[in-house]
Amino acid sequence: MKSLTSLFMSGSDVLPLVEGGKGVSISTGETAGAWAAAGGIGTFSAVNADSYDKNGNLVPIVYKGKTRRDRHKELIDFGIKGGIAQAQIAYERSSGQGRLHMNVLWEMGGCEPILEGVLEGAKGLVHGITCGAGMPYKIAEIASRYGVSYYPIVSSARAFRALWKRSYHKLPDGLGGVVYEDPWLAGGHNGLSNSESPTTPEAPYARVKALRDQMAAFGLGQTPIIMAGGVWYLRDWSDWIGNPELGPVAFQFGTRPLLTQESPISPEWKKKLTTLAPGDVSLNQFSPTGFYSSAVRNDFLKELEERSEHQVSYVTVPCETYSAEYAIGNRGRKVYIKPEDCTHVGEWEKAGFTEPLRTPDSTLIFVEPSKAREIRKDQIDCMGCLSACRFSNWSQHEPYNTGKKADPRSFCIQKSLQDIAHGGSIDDNLMFAGHNVYKFRDDPFYRDGFIPTVKELVDRIVTGN
Repeated sequence: MKSLTSLFMSGSDVLPLVEGGKGVSISTGETAGAWAAAGGIGTFSAVNADSYDKNGNLVPIVYKGKTRRDRHKELIDFGIKGGIAQAQIAYERSSGQGRLHMNVLWEMGGCEPILEGVLEGAKGLVHGITCGAGMPYKIAEIASRYGVSYYPIVSSARAFRALWKRSYHKLPDGLGGVVYEDPWLAGGHNGLSNSESPTTPEAPYARVKALRDQMAAFGLGQTPIIMAGGVWYLRDWSDWIGNPELGPVAFQFGTRPLLTQESPISPEWKKKLTTLAPGDVSLNQFSPTGFYSSAVRNDFLKELEERSEHQVSYVTVPCETYSAEYAIGNRGRKVYIKPEDCTHVGEWEKAGFTEPLRTPDSTLIFVEPSKAREIRKDQIDCMGCLSACRFSNWSQHEPYNTGKKADPRSFCIQKSLQDIAHGGSIDDNLMFAGHNVYKFRDDPFYRDGFIPTVKELVDRIVTGN
């Protein structure tokens, strides 16, 4: 194992080890501050972050607005207060060591005002911004106004080229580094393009080399690249360290910090992480963002898979192919399905999946009545947590809808992530994780239920293990 060399990032020499940002309320000021105190770059999430009252008690997020737009304004206010709170905690816990970054998703609802509100309210406490889940063209401009570095998250050289050409070339000095996130191995939302297959992963070296070549062509040969997704043991990446083809490289850890003493996830969640096997994390397209994402195949994900499996196409005017009449709802509105699909529909209805719901793709999915009520309620209760949501058809820009029907094959991501982050069921909620999470089970570091502090984890990573 080659020894690590410090890198100059966000205004300071730090270990080339970065905590991956995980919202909602998972990468906190506690975890970020501890990681920075260990000499690396700690990252807190400003995606619907928690805030506290003057007595240190968690402020519950309760939306009182009667309309989506009213609740969206509340969400932005909650986000700013939570981000400032986490920045303050991180700064205190870091004891002036390392660097502190704030992570946001470009496609989260109210991203720009939340970013600006947190940076304004936490001046001097945040050193960098990491941002992905979309094409964050404006991140350079926002970071420049507040004197912090920016770190776009990309999954290809092509994506970075587009960002550079459109925006970043105007403010190159603020570019602290580029995060390459492996779209097949990273947890959470993934950056697979339409030309890439979710079932045909590509090794990261050639893709990162292409990114470095593209950056070098723009005069960025010494700007650090942060490898994210699939990183567990640094010994497996020794040929990347000090490699002149790749230039300066740092490594981001998203999954391993989940199992630390500072991590806020529930004891049940932490225990579950140590039982997962290869293949227990699934790359899927159920997210209301429209992006692929990687999550544990628990009951929540299996129910979403079931919804899409209980699906038939339909038309409103009969034809030779669609000739079987089917009545929907209390009014018995007629649609027409394929005769061969009648058998499937009958079997689903006998099993209790008696509620047909229309999708934007002229299909019907069949769910249990209680699930249909839950879906409709969640769509009505939308608070605009995304810039555009396929589940509820919300858009944060006029006319405040996507122009498409709400898609019942998806789910309210805000509701689920808030619940699991605050002690809710680990079986009935979305549980993001990287595809290497199974290594908790076999890694001797975690033998006999050992849960390290962040400092102990960073010290362990430095050894290559």
